[in-house]
Amino acid sequence: MAQSINHLNAAELAYLGDAVFELLVREMLLREGVPFRAINRRAKDYVSARAQSEMYHKIFPALSEEEQSALKRGRNLHTLSRAKNAGVSEYRHATGLETLFGYLHQKGDFVRVNEIFILCVAGR
Repeated sequence: MAQSINHLNAAELAYLGDAVFELLVREMLLREGVPFRAINRRAKDYVSARAQSEMYHKIFPALSEEEQSALKRGRNLHTLSRAKNAGVSEYRHATGLETLFGYLHQKGDFVRVNEIFILCVAGR
């Protein structure tokens, strides 16, 4: 991408990060042997705004200053949409988490993407 990663729109990073996170969840569930019929139901335990908001708070202390900045860019993103089953605060924190995953993916730091994903899902 020709544009500097620090100048990318937070909404675009969140959009990409949503897909990255969803893919990681699906891969994890398949590796765990979750029956195909149950994958979507189980995935919701990880990809809902409420779950991602909890992950946001869980991983925040383990992030670098740069990663925290990306997380906050997404959290502070003002959007007209919001999750049906989550409050505004939960939705914004979930967007922050997705922005972080999009940021790291665009940066090409796939090792860190996986490290943070492991932190997110640990104990769930």
